Amino acid sequence: MPQYFPLSFVIRNSRFDIRYSLPSLIMTKILLYGFLLYLAYNFIFKLVIPVSKATSQVKDKLREMQEQQAAQQQAFNQQAKAEPVKTTEKGGDYIEYEEVK
Repeated sequence: MPQYFPLSFVIRNSRFDIRYSLPSLIMTKILLYGFLLYLAYNFIFKLVIPVSKATSQVKDKLREMQEQQAAQQQAFNQQAKAEPVKTTEKGGDYIEYEEVK
């Protein structure tokens, strides 16, 4: 006559029988979910958030550098329009240099 245990079941194998009780399965499930929650928490707060912060900081610095470059280019263009460059033509003979050994 088989024995019946409350809140348990048996997995039958060819070599041995394994008895599991329902409370131990629930505890295993809770531990597994707790471990998965811990991994998700670490993944989010140690990888995702720092990477997103670093990305936003890099974007801000890049935008700031582009604005500074545009301002410098504008200032250079205004200065170039205000002062025409004078070219001086130097006349004379072409001097050929020879290498001395």
